[in-house]
Amino acid sequence: MLEHATMTRAATVVQPDPTNTVRLKHPGRIIVGILCVVALVGFLFALAANPHISWSDVAAYLVFPKILAGVLVTLELSIISTVVGLSIGVILAIMKLSSNPLAQMLSNLYIWFFRGTPVLVQLIFWFNLAFLFPTLTIAIPFTTIGYQWDMNVLMTGFNAAMLGLALNLGAYAAETVRAGIQAVDIGQSEAASSIGMTPAQRMRIVVLPQAGRIILPPIGNEFISMLKTTSLVYVVAGNDLMTNASQIYKQNSKIMELLIVVSIWYMVMTAVATYFQNKLEKKFGTANLPPSPRASWGRSLLLAAQAKRKLAVDTTMGSGGSL
Repeated sequence: MLEHATMTRAATVVQPDPTNTVRLKHPGRIIVGILCVVALVGFLFALAANPHISWSDVAAYLVFPKILAGVLVTLELSIISTVVGLSIGVILAIMKLSSNPLAQMLSNLYIWFFRGTPVLVQLIFWFNLAFLFPTLTIAIPFTTIGYQWDMNVLMTGFNAAMLGLALNLGAYAAETVRAGIQAVDIGQSEAASSIGMTPAQRMRIVVLPQAGRIILPPIGNEFISMLKTTSLVYVVAGNDLMTNASQIYKQNSKIMELLIVVSIWYMVMTAVATYFQNKLEKKFGTANLPPSPRASWGRSLLLAAQAKRKLAVDTTMGSGGSL
């Protein structure tokens, strides 16, 4: 009896537990992490102790009225350009997915052109549009009824920036929206069609709301990218943050101080935009959607496999303990 109990305890002790895992140690990661932290701390210390930077001027210009006005214009440009660009992207995505070859060709041509030319070139082009069209005329054909505008007055730096940024974003948003629409289960459209919905109603009521949940993260990233892309607007004097900062440092030669101020404000705006993006994703994102039948089926198979594996382990342990 004593010998049997000793053998049982020995078998129980030496029996390995297949559910326990031992993590591998990676000393290289620790070394690289330490080196990165040391390099960052050294850079920040060298920047803070640099005698050529006046940190009192940095603090003063952070709340300088002209800088704050530039921040507001930057936010205004980013919001308007993103809304207009997203609207253009939705239209282009629907055109690209349509069965009309002409609509597909026009959509592909638009996307190819605006994705193939730099944003900076587009901004300068729109700002100098008066060289091609000195006046903008809208009139009813074969009548004298119409309106005419001076293009030099109409195409200000702000308007040129808004037009260029929105048109450029529309090309990228089109691909994002197209991918979101194609990610919606085709059964949704078929069900909507079976109850008599027109194609426009299916797209507006059924497909786009579901696609919106899918494209929300990339569109949020596009808005954050737009915040920083507005720094290019200074070439057309759009009164944004970078424009106003450059006008100030051209007068007082405080170049580094103003660039630090601009960087701080861009980081603050990006942090705020990221915070609201995360909030929107948690509330409206795909994480809050109920699982699809395929996902539920896959999860059931996974749970069944885990239960079978656990049963096999328990059986092995029981057999070892009965020796």
